Amino acid sequence: MKIIAVGMNYARHNQELGHTETGSEPVIFMKPDSALLREGKPFFLPDFSMDLQYEAEVVVHICRLGKCIAPRFAHRYYDAVTVGIDFTARDLQSRFRAQGLPWELSKGFDNSAAIGRFVPLEQLGGDVQQLDFRLDIDGHTVQHGHTSDMLHRVDDIIAYVSRYMTLKMGDLLFTGTPAGVEPVSVGQHLQGYLGEENVLDFYIR
Repeated sequence: MKIIAVGMNYARHNQELGHTETGSEPVIFMKPDSALLREGKPFFLPDFSMDLQYEAEVVVHICRLGKCIAPRFAHRYYDAVTVGIDFTARDLQSRFRAQGLPWELSKGFDNSAAIGRFVPLEQLGGDVQQLDFRLDIDGHTVQHGHTSDMLHRVDDIIAYVSRYMTLKMGDLLFTGTPAGVEPVSVGQHLQGYLGEENVLDFYIR
């Protein structure tokens, strides 16, 4: 199982981070399976970052084996979605980028990919590009997005990634975060919603 993630896939998030240019191809990075955090387990703040930020995203569950998938067939390769958090050590990421170095360590550390309960896509209307999602912290909405605002659609991302690597059943695709990212702190209660359905619920420790 692998975790594939898309960076800079919402225009307003790019603006808040100062990214003024967007490429014609999606920005892809990976997280190891040791990054997975599930079943409502708490996220423990690591000691190597002083600016650990949340990034709420729709996560797509890959349901079959595929390679070199055409965009028109990509919808056959996923069956369920949830809300996840791509935790990012922003201070490390900024330092690595400034030095022209890879920034996997700022994204791929242990428990940096929190995921909620998966919901069959058909229960949500069947269209992955028509999903409303949000992240609440301590009862207040801090991020609110809609998948129709993605710069790169899910089917196009799947087609793009599958040119380079085989997708397998159980792989996860983090599809990018909207605006509103901020640091997390001990004691916060994070809840992720697809529409009004609570699918993600855990604490920062």
